[in-house]
Amino acid sequence: MRVSVKLFLFLNIFFLSSSQVYGYKILYAEQFFKLYHVHFNQYPEDVLENIFYLEKALRSDFCNPLNALARIENETEWERYRYLFRMHVNLKLVELYLRLASKYDKKEAYFFNYPWKYLNLESLDKAEKIYEYALVYWEEAKRESSKAIMLSWIHLEEIQYWEDENHRIETGELDYERIINSHLERLKRVMRKFQNMDQNTY
Repeated sequence: MRVSVKLFLFLNIFFLSSSQVYGYKILYAEQFFKLYHVHFNQYPEDVLENIFYLEKALRSDFCNPLNALARIENETEWERYRYLFRMHVNLKLVELYLRLASKYDKKEAYFFNYPWKYLNLESLDKAEKIYEYALVYWEEAKRESSKAIMLSWIHLEEIQYWEDENHRIETGELDYERIINSHLERLKRVMRKFQNMDQNTY
């Protein structure tokens, strides 16, 4: 009895491990978008992972309208859907780049940070470049939003949140440029404080 159980388990493990496991290739924008996820701890590598997925989504073709993230019934809905999708992905990329920049940004230059002055300046330089990169995606989001608003009479229920974002951009309620520029202004002030630090200020 015991031998037959062991033999049964061995055969199951053998056949399961030797059987092929099939996967599918990720090709379409929606597939890459579905890989985007929010981590509990927002470490830089987690943010970069999501940036990778969303940038791939922007560079990929859309799937067939049958597999879209909203119900599509005609070509005009399909057009609006694509504008909203690209707008939303660009907005998510702005948020991710802001989150990434915050990992390198210094809110204040304290006198006791002088021993690490050059490390802090290097970190601030990285943050500045990342903030500027976020502005590029904001411009793209605005461009797609301006196209989507031209078809605003079309309502796609499954992606209503994207439509809300579209409305907020067009009314000026959502303005990442203002937010990013305020970060850049503060960053430059902090950078100047670090640059002016010396042994006399420590």
